[in-house]
Amino acid sequence: MANATDELSNGLTAPLAHERNDLGIQKSQATQSLCSEGIMKLNLITRNLQEVLGKDKLIKHIGDGKKIHIYWGTATTGKPHVGYLVPMRKIADFLSAGLKVTILFADLHAFLDNMKSTWEQLSNRTIYYESVIKAMLLALGVSIDRLHFVKGTSYQLSKEYTADILRLSNQISQRDALKAGAEVVKQVESPLLSGLLYPILQALDEQYLKVDGQFGGVDQRKIFILAEEQLPKLKLGKRFHLMNPMVPGLQGSKMSSSEEHSKIDLLDNALLVERKLATAVCNRGSTDNGVLSFYEHVVFPLFVPSPIDIDGQRFDDFASMKERFEEGRVSSDSLKKTLAVLLNQILKIVQEKCRTPEIEAALEKGYTPLARITQCPPLMEQVDLSNEEMERLKKMIGSDKLVGSDSFLRRRIARNETIRVLYSLAPKGRFHLGMVSGFLKMKELSATGNFKFIVLISDIVAFLDNEKCPWNVRDARSNYYEEMIRHLLSQLDLEGVEIKRGSEFQLESDYALEMYKMASKVTRDRASILEGTSMATLLVPLFYAIDQYRLNVDLVIAGHDMLPFAELADEVVT
Repeated sequence: MANATDELSNGLTAPLAHERNDLGIQKSQATQSLCSEGIMKLNLITRNLQEVLGKDKLIKHIGDGKKIHIYWGTATTGKPHVGYLVPMRKIADFLSAGLKVTILFADLHAFLDNMKSTWEQLSNRTIYYESVIKAMLLALGVSIDRLHFVKGTSYQLSKEYTADILRLSNQISQRDALKAGAEVVKQVESPLLSGLLYPILQALDEQYLKVDGQFGGVDQRKIFILAEEQLPKLKLGKRFHLMNPMVPGLQGSKMSSSEEHSKIDLLDNALLVERKLATAVCNRGSTDNGVLSFYEHVVFPLFVPSPIDIDGQRFDDFASMKERFEEGRVSSDSLKKTLAVLLNQILKIVQEKCRTPEIEAALEKGYTPLARITQCPPLMEQVDLSNEEMERLKKMIGSDKLVGSDSFLRRRIARNETIRVLYSLAPKGRFHLGMVSGFLKMKELSATGNFKFIVLISDIVAFLDNEKCPWNVRDARSNYYEEMIRHLLSQLDLEGVEIKRGSEFQLESDYALEMYKMASKVTRDRASILEGTSMATLLVPLFYAIDQYRLNVDLVIAGHDMLPFAELADEVVT
C-alpha cells in the first residue's frame, strides 16, 4: 500500500510507457504519419476511452503539430462528487498530452433546470465548481496552465448564438432532437421543449468555444453525432469526439449528485467515506460494479507504475486485480477498504486546497436552500364600467372572439388610458388581400378610443415556419412588406402606427432567455400547432406569446387560424 499512497502527496501522473490501449491504436495506416512521440501522445489522449469519433481528424491534428483544443461541459446543478474524478482523470491525460482544455459551466442549463436556482446561487456554484476542479486536477498531479473555464451565459444569449440556434432548429427534425437527447434527458411521452433544445445548444457550443473536439461520457454519443452531422450544414465545422465509459455509482446505478447514498461528496471526511464505501455494492460478475470501475478509471491510471497492495497481493494493472477478484482470491471488503484509503488520500489534498474563506462562502451561498415562494398570478380586480364604457367595450370586440380575460381592457377604458394593440404579419410570401382585414380592424378600433397600434413584421417567425422566408432574404422581404404596409396605412388614414421587425429585438439576450424559460414550461405536444417536422416549428408559438409582453400590448389582432396560438399564449403569459 505504501508504494501507491506515498507518492500522492504532491500528485502523480502515470507515464506514457504504461498505457492501457483499449482502442487498439497501433502503428496502423492511419498513424503512419506520426512519429513515436505522436503515437505516445495519441495513446495518452485515448487510453481508457470507450469510443472515439473522428479519430482520423485527431491523428491529423497531432501529425500537423496543431495545438489541440478540447472541451468538457457540466451543468452547475448539484455538488461535484467523487464521480467527477473519472472525467478529471481523463482531463489530466489531455493536459499531460499538451492539449488546451476548456471546461464549460452550463449555468444557463442549470438555471432552466426547473428554474429552481437563482443567478446568484449559480454564480457561487460556478466559483465552487472551478475551485474543486482545479483542486482535483492538482491532486492528480497535473499542471493546469492550459486549463480554462467558461460560463455558458457568457455567449449563449448573444445575438449570433441565438441566430445559429434558430438556423440549426430549422434543419434538425423533432425526431432527431429527441433521439439525440435520449440518454441524457428524462424520457417522457410529451417532453418539454427545453429537453429537445439542449442537444442543439451542446452541439453549437463547439463552434462558439472554438474547439477541435469535445469530451464526454458515452451517454453523449447521440449528441456528438448530431453535432457531426448538422454543424457542417451551416459551415460550422466538424470536430472529433472522445467518450468515457459510464461509471456506476456505489449502489450500482449511475453516480448522481441527487442520490445521497450513491455518491461520496468531495468534502466528506475520512470516516464518512469509509462508511459509504463499506455499504457499496461490489458483486462478482456484475457490470454495474462502481468499486471496480473506480479502480479502473481513477486508481490504476493515477498510481501505475507503483503497485497497489490488496490482501497482501501486489497489482501493477487493473486486469490482473479484477481477475483475482472474480476468482475469489481478493475479497470485496478488501477492495473497498483499500479504495477508502486511496480515495481519502486524494480527497485530503482536494479538501486542503478548498479550505479558503472564498470557497467556503461560495459553497454556503451556492447551496443554501432558498425559502420556497409560491407565486400566483396577480388577481385582476373586476372593474365596473358605466353603460357608456360598456358600450365602448362591446364596439371594440364586435363580432370577434376574445381569447382570455377582458380585465385589462376594462381597466384601460375605466381610466381612459391608451390601449396598446399588436398586429403581426409573417412575410412568408407576397403581401395579399387577406392581410388587409387586420388593418381594417385597426381602423374600426381607432374610432372607439385611444389606441397605440404596433404592426410587427415577423421575419424570424416566417423563417421558423418551415423556412417560408429564407434567412438571407429576410431584410429584402421585410422591406417589401413595410412599403406595402405604409401605403395601406396611408390609404386608411391611420397615423402614428409603429412598424417593427422581429429581428430588431427577437435575437436580444433578454428575449432569448424568455424563449428558453418558456421552452422549460411548454411540452412538445402543446407546441405542435404548425405543420412540419422541424424543431423550428415548435418555437413559433413561443415567439407569438413572448412578443405580447415584450412589446407590452393589451390587445392582439389575429385571424381565426391563430386561435390555437392565442390560447397557448393565454395559458403561459401571466
